[in-house]
Amino acid sequence: MPIVKIEVCRNHPPEQVSALIDAVYQAQLIALKLPEDDKQIRYIEHKPEHFPVPPGKTENYTLVEYQLFPGRSLEAKRNLYKNIVQRFGELGIEPSDIIIVLHEPPLENWGIQGQPASEIKLGVNLNV
Repeated sequence: MPIVKIEVCRNHPPEQVSALIDAVYQAQLIALKLPEDDKQIRYIEHKPEHFPVPPGKTENYTLVEYQLFPGRSLEAKRNLYKNIVQRFGELGIEPSDIIIVLHEPPLENWGIQGQPASEIKLGVNLNV
């Protein structure tokens, strides 16, 4: 159940937005072995003055942030990074313009159905 944010510093046409969301979705299905109905991905466009491009990056700078349950192997994370970069590359975004950050709060820091996630059956294998 990752919660994903794609942040960009310029306007994209609707078909490009859909393609970026789908690229992240397909990459996480493969790398993290998620169920197909697990798609919590937000796309956020910032005004350029609200999201300065870091040195060495272009106007295609794209930040992808994940909030996800802990437990994935380094190999699964490598696969996720590789898949996202490859799919974004097909959309014209260079690897040097992509930053991916994973945040893995402990299960007790996730509130699901009014309970800590550590106290409920999640129904998903985190040891990927």
